[in-house]
Amino acid sequence: MFEELDYRPTPMGALSLRRRRDLVSGGDIYEIKLGDEFLMSSLFTASEIALARLGLAALAGTSLDVVVGGLGLGYTARAVLEHAQVGSLLVVDALAEVIEWHQRGLLPLGAELTSDPRCRLVLGDFFAGAASEAGFDTDHPGHRYHAILVDIDHSPKNVLHPSHAALYTVNGLMRLAAHLHPWGVFALWSNDPPDDEFQQTLGEVFATSHTHIVAFDNLRKDGEVTNTVYIAKRGR
Repeated sequence: MFEELDYRPTPMGALSLRRRRDLVSGGDIYEIKLGDEFLMSSLFTASEIALARLGLAALAGTSLDVVVGGLGLGYTARAVLEHAQVGSLLVVDALAEVIEWHQRGLLPLGAELTSDPRCRLVLGDFFAGAASEAGFDTDHPGHRYHAILVDIDHSPKNVLHPSHAALYTVNGLMRLAAHLHPWGVFALWSNDPPDDEFQQTLGEVFATSHTHIVAFDNLRKDGEVTNTVYIAKRGR
């Protein structure tokens, strides 16, 4: 009914991958934990999928180049690859263990992601890439993208590491926006309700920005919960 598939100490804390049987559906649920915090559960993926679909819906054209910050269980990445206009996908994750779990097939979407020729899983610091002139791909320094989708921190104000906080400032977002094509899209997942202060910050950097509330059933008696997806678009 429960199995710990892997456990690794990391500089950010103990990282574990576990699988448990859902007593209601009879299916397997995969969970990634960092210390005592849940980073991802395959039981709740609606907002991770919505991050990709909402972000790409704001774009036109073909052969789109996309960056996803944060691999997790891979649901955002798979939703990107389901978009027929996507030509390439670069997924940046700071945890080698998570990438390895996908490559070894320990996670349900691993084989699908690693076998798609459009998709590359790379080990790296997304935040350092966003702040640098070289960007996210060491093989192609300075490369620009049509969309940058991020699901790493819990929210702009509840970050996994203090060094991440700089991204959510005007200067941090301006550096990130420099890696987008004109009319490119930045999309961000958040576990918190819409943040007026962060929306104002987005408005200082991007031509347009708005939020989407993604609601889903948390399968408990208290019913529905919500996450937030921010969508911001360059205009020049």
